[in-house]
Amino acid sequence: MAQRGTRLRLVGPRDESPASAPVRTLGAVELVPGRVRAAVLGVSGEVLARAETAYAPDAPGRGAVDSALAEVAGVFAGHAPTGIGVAAAGIVDPAAGLIVEVNDVPALHGYPVTERLAALTGAPVRVEHRARLQVLGDRWFGAGRGRRTFASVSTGEVLGVGILYDGEVLAPPGGRSGAHMTVTAGGEPCTCGSTGCWKTVATTRWLRARAAALGLGADRTLGSLVPDGDERAGRLVAEYAENLVLGLVNVQQLFAPGLFVLHGEAKEGGEHFRALLETRLRRDVAASGAELPRVVVSEAAVDDVALLGGAGLVLSHL
Repeated sequence: MAQRGTRLRLVGPRDESPASAPVRTLGAVELVPGRVRAAVLGVSGEVLARAETAYAPDAPGRGAVDSALAEVAGVFAGHAPTGIGVAAAGIVDPAAGLIVEVNDVPALHGYPVTERLAALTGAPVRVEHRARLQVLGDRWFGAGRGRRTFASVSTGEVLGVGILYDGEVLAPPGGRSGAHMTVTAGGEPCTCGSTGCWKTVATTRWLRARAAALGLGADRTLGSLVPDGDERAGRLVAEYAENLVLGLVNVQQLFAPGLFVLHGEAKEGGEHFRALLETRLRRDVAASGAELPRVVVSEAAVDDVALLGGAGLVLSHL
């Protein structure tokens, strides 16, 4: 989804420890269609307390969202977080603290999330697009520690890339998370109205449909296909890896991040799937003089990825 925002300048080019800052706890919230999560985290990324609730995404007015946000905000009581970072879906305006638009959730159109959350908690609040924040979670707490440039990739039902380049998160006004970059001319129609988007060939939805078409059964997962032993399953896994690399190659060609940190479904594919991606990426850059890309799979729990990013957003603005 498109996003309005500015680049995030990180604190200190090589300072890997926020221990010198007057920080005791960090707050994080993930606000997506139908669900709100919140957590209190320590400065090392450990989750100290968490809360989660659901709301009806098609409910009229903002009452359902307001109530859900108020419910999870209770987790911050008594913790006095230094700040709260919100990982939001849709089009976001970080400078204004707004969620501008989210498909199928009318209540989030123009939603003043930072204002509402600040009033509930008394803490300073910042908001950014969920895909952008993921890279900050990796930078502060994960495989991106110590690096000035790398990419963080969401795989599975959600597809997107966050890029840290020379110490800044790339978040230009109108920029996107990559899911809707065109990778195939005249390809399948996408939910955004275009055709041939990366999302149409490199998400769980495509994998399941392709598995069913090959006679491998419905509701298959990457984790079940990799060890299957069926030749058709092996070909499908390789095709899925190739489709995912279609977008990653573009990122590598443009920014040469060198390191790709994968989250989500890719973890189910194990070393076999990771190696397929890395081999394919390296084939395209072997003669370019750029750092040979490495692919690593994050060990962070899926539910914590956005929350770690929110905590990283707080640290990045100290």
